[in-house]
Amino acid sequence: MSLKENLAKVEEQIHAACKAAGRARHEVELMAVSKTYPAATILEAEKLGLRLFGENRVQEFAGKAPELEPCRCSGPMAATDEPIFVHLIGHLQSNKAARAVELFDAVDSLDSLKLAERLNDAAGKLHKRLPVLIEVKLSPEESKDGLEPESAEAAALLERLPDLKHLHVRGLMTIAPFGVAEAETRACFRALREWRDRWAQKHVGLKFDTLSMGMSGDFALAIQEGATRVRIGTALFGKRAPWTGPVE
Repeated sequence: MSLKENLAKVEEQIHAACKAAGRARHEVELMAVSKTYPAATILEAEKLGLRLFGENRVQEFAGKAPELEPCRCSGPMAATDEPIFVHLIGHLQSNKAARAVELFDAVDSLDSLKLAERLNDAAGKLHKRLPVLIEVKLSPEESKDGLEPESAEAAALLERLPDLKHLHVRGLMTIAPFGVAEAETRACFRALREWRDRWAQKHVGLKFDTLSMGMSGDFALAIQEGATRVRIGTALFGKRAPWTGPVE
């Protein structure tokens, strides 16, 4: 199927999930996960109306960014009336924080106080206020990144964030465990919503409007459990080739 056909199918599924949950379609953002796909694929998606994209690696996206620049700016040099926005959704090493701030419109995978401080310093030097999501680890899988919500690190980060004036906390992100029963997937998404509510009540100086959860295989469940953003890659673009570039 073509990207246009895949997008129509995904939109139909999002509408159905929103209807089942008693929610309006506009309450859920669609992020197109374009990792491992070339800039040409992102440009094709942009022509179909997609405006929000997710990338996993700093070095990979650095190679695409120049070709996408006309679609990311406004004014007379812009290639579109509505610019696209590209977020980093993969794990970010703190030594790549400065480059990430240069390249991306937001970082959705904040998972340590050290990284927060590096991002804040880099954003300050560029006179930016960088939107961020806190990545929360709610799965026992060792391969998953993110903060344990009951950890001392999470508590320290939440206490420190109001002082990091060049970061704009927007909410939380998580990845559900793979290959588990529907009830376990739902429980993961429900837990993120509950942590959001708990932290929003305790940390009134931070915003938690965004719940980024749900991917190609489970986004309907995520919407029913309160997702405000779903991250769709395979269902839009098809099965992707593995990343063959350097390890970051």
